[in-house]
Amino acid sequence: MQKAKLALKTNPDHQTIVHLSDRVTVGDRHLLIVGGPCSVESQAQMEAVASRLAVAPVQALRGGVYKPRTSPYDFQGLGREGLQILAGVRDRYGFPMITEVMAISQIDEICAHADVLQIGSRNMQNFDLLKAVGEVDKPIVLKRGLAATIEEFVMAAEYILSHGNPNVILCERGIRSFDTYTRNVLDLGAVVALKQITHLPVIVDPSHAAGKRELVADLARAAIACGADGVMVECHPVPEESVSDARQALSLDAMAELAVSLKPIAAAVGRCLDTVNPPIPSEAGVLPRLSLV
Repeated sequence: MQKAKLALKTNPDHQTIVHLSDRVTVGDRHLLIVGGPCSVESQAQMEAVASRLAVAPVQALRGGVYKPRTSPYDFQGLGREGLQILAGVRDRYGFPMITEVMAISQIDEICAHADVLQIGSRNMQNFDLLKAVGEVDKPIVLKRGLAATIEEFVMAAEYILSHGNPNVILCERGIRSFDTYTRNVLDLGAVVALKQITHLPVIVDPSHAAGKRELVADLARAAIACGADGVMVECHPVPEESVSDARQALSLDAMAELAVSLKPIAAAVGRCLDTVNPPIPSEAGVLPRLSLV
């Protein structure tokens, strides 16, 4: 861990604040709540997500357009079309957009359409990819590997930092264990440890940890209570019809209710929760919310 020269705290007050946009930050007193589907499926789907969460204390949206799937026969994402959807919804609603990058060849195109690049769990130790995103001027959400130690996680962040990008957000998303009741085991002890060890913002993804929507809200609240700088939660207009990770996705109303429920917990730990209050698009710019795929 001593080799992590750039990721480690130099004093108790050393804290990096990452700007996702002009109005949205993470790492300061303001919590970051991210919502959105596992995969971008259509423009109407993302319009429905953005319009519902625009009035909730949610500050950023997520949506995958390049999807790492266990089976090569599962939906792999919309690619360039999905990026264009994200950019259009971002421009209309004001939300910064987070999406995953899987390969060095995708970086330039994603940077042109999204605000934050996500390194998924399977790529946490793809060192060439880490070096490459270390050279871009975009924030990076780095997810913990499926079975990565805390030291390995911090050293992965060090790769990005050492190549010039200081805007790294660590994301605890659960690690594998022998128990199959939950998809993964959410390591909140790691969240506390990372906040003590590093100066980087730490957020939690309770959706991939739980794998079951009925567990997600309580895990999200526990994450904020233990000091996480935010949460990233999967939600969908019709969760049961999601093309990926349907079992863990919340409805949009449940996502909004979860975000509101975090306010008293945030206050209890000295944090606050804001609504972005983006401009409402004109009627001509809103697609019907009935056709979601």
